[in-house]
Amino acid sequence: MPSPRVVIQTHDFDLGAEISALRAQDARVGAVCSFVGTVRDRTAGTPGSISSMELEHYPGMTEKSIEAMIDEAHRRFDIFGARVIHRIGLLQPLDQIVMVAVTSAHRGESFQACEFLMDYLKTQAPFWKKEQTPDGARWVDARVADDAALAKWGIEARNG
Repeated sequence: MPSPRVVIQTHDFDLGAEISALRAQDARVGAVCSFVGTVRDRTAGTPGSISSMELEHYPGMTEKSIEAMIDEAHRRFDIFGARVIHRIGLLQPLDQIVMVAVTSAHRGESFQACEFLMDYLKTQAPFWKKEQTPDGARWVDARVADDAALAKWGIEARNG
């Protein structure tokens, strides 16, 4: 049975195992592109300003939203497979948060599809992030740069 394309989980993931599962027994695959996002210990370049991050999501809606974007990546790019894992719950600096992996025949399609999916995740997937700082907790909004990254794909950010 194939692995699900989208997984939201509290526990960590093994990038190597996930990529192996994504490309298993598919001799068409000539390229795999992956991205792993981690929790930084800083915001605005100030080291130690983030002690933890808590991520929440809307169960069912989040998975459906990411599945739709994977479908869109398949329409836009000549890719074979894609997998997104996103963690929720309380995370510490250095913890992995998100993984996007894409397979294709050639690297260009994999790179583009991986970047496309990550740009979408940063702005449109229904996740809420709260950072713990020395000044207390604060909810994190999408940055203007993230919206601009999504716009290059012809998608307008839905904020709010």
